[in-house]
Amino acid sequence: MENLDKNELWANLIRVVKGSVTAIIITLILLFIFAILLTYTSLQENIISPVVIVVTAISILIGSSISTLKIKKNGLLNGALVGIIYIVTIYLISSLTGSGFECNINTVIMMVAGIIAGMFGGIIGVNLN
Repeated sequence: MENLDKNELWANLIRVVKGSVTAIIITLILLFIFAILLTYTSLQENIISPVVIVVTAISILIGSSISTLKIKKNGLLNGALVGIIYIVTIYLISSLTGSGFECNINTVIMMVAGIIAGMFGGIIGVNLN
């Protein structure tokens, strides 16, 4: 019985990580589209920060929904984990690429939005079955 619980826990952790990776891939695609729009249209640069926050939230919502489809329980927790893993990964990549880790109001908003979006996505994913 104990071995089954460890296997299930491990499988759920892998699903959560896959959900985070999915969210990052979705973010990259959406931000690439936004960059093209920003380059070739008259969009103002002051919308960059809100768009990044919205894209992050949408990506995490989708990633956490996908990851909790098969988990079928604890949608809030598993979705929040997707959001946390996503945010930590993005900030580690940002720090390593030389952008540096900057903690300001936008950072806090993105962290909170990411976790909340993950929780909602987790609830959606669990209840789609």
